[in-house]
Amino acid sequence: MTKSSEQTAPAKSSPDPGAEAAGDVRRMTRRGWTLVVSGSLFLIFVVLGLVVPVPFVAISPGPTYDTLGRDAAGNPVIQVTGHETHPTSGELRMTTVSLHDGVTLFQGLGFWASGRYALAPREEYFKPGETNEQVKQENIQQLQDSQTNAQVAALRKLGYPIKVLAKQIVSGSPADHVLAPGDKLITVNGKKIVEAADVRAALAGTLPGQTVQITFQSDGQPERTVPLTLASRPDRKEGFIGLTATDRAEAPFNVNISLQDVGGPSAGLMFTLAIIDRLKGDDIAGGRHIAGTGEITETGEVDPIGGISFKVVGAREAGATDFLVPEHNCAEAKTTAPSGLNLIKVSTLDDALAQLANLKAGRPTTSC
Repeated sequence: MTKSSEQTAPAKSSPDPGAEAAGDVRRMTRRGWTLVVSGSLFLIFVVLGLVVPVPFVAISPGPTYDTLGRDAAGNPVIQVTGHETHPTSGELRMTTVSLHDGVTLFQGLGFWASGRYALAPREEYFKPGETNEQVKQENIQQLQDSQTNAQVAALRKLGYPIKVLAKQIVSGSPADHVLAPGDKLITVNGKKIVEAADVRAALAGTLPGQTVQITFQSDGQPERTVPLTLASRPDRKEGFIGLTATDRAEAPFNVNISLQDVGGPSAGLMFTLAIIDRLKGDDIAGGRHIAGTGEITETGEVDPIGGISFKVVGAREAGATDFLVPEHNCAEAKTTAPSGLNLIKVSTLDDALAQLANLKAGRPTTSC
């Protein structure tokens, strides 16, 4: 009997179950490793984005302070002893910019997306190797210098006499061991010294090696006149004495400025206006909410500052309706000024006082 074709066909071989299982394990292992590596890289990226700072700083509008008001401790920002002060109305508000260092990648993205912050390279604000503490000390020194300049500019405007003092003496220079910081400068090279800039002007046309006479007075001592042989410096042709000078007002009273946790020079104009308002009694703010910025020199020039685009925003948020803008900052201020904020262009202390008088009287002001 013949077998059917079904019975006589050779049987197909079955796959090895063990081999199939091993292949699946190998395929799963590769897939698993891919997931593990990808997950690890993602986790590392997240950790770095959350923890590691990027070389940028974030800048935003900072707090504002009414220079006619009080500081955080409740003390008047402008403190006068030995002289009558006058009541004022309104505000003369100084403005600041907040700088956020140590920004991580994710923080930076969040700051940028908010639209309230700007990111800038850290090197624009920190010198190589400079620490946060060093920058803080520099800002504090700049604030102290601006306060001194504000006092001198205000008292000069009010008619008080100005004296010129030696501020720093260069080690090894002709002035070293002859003059000391705080000495009053009276004449240099036969020319009377009325303001700090006169010292450099008195040396115009001199040459290194030339001998000039300098008259000065130490505290509590009679005047002295001594010869100094001028030295040379690569940054100038004329002879070099080796001192920096500064103006100081001679007034029979003291003015102090009390403000904490603020740095930089840009509050000078608003400090100056507040001192004048307290001492003169003209109520120059006239009940208005006025803000502003600008570095002030001892002779009353208003110099440009940084961060104006953030300061106008901070001022408006604080309720200011008018903002004093240094002339050279006007173009930038106009691009970001919020609606309802009147930008007033100023270049000197006299400009600022005249514009505030116009504002108080309802007359037009000079706009940016």
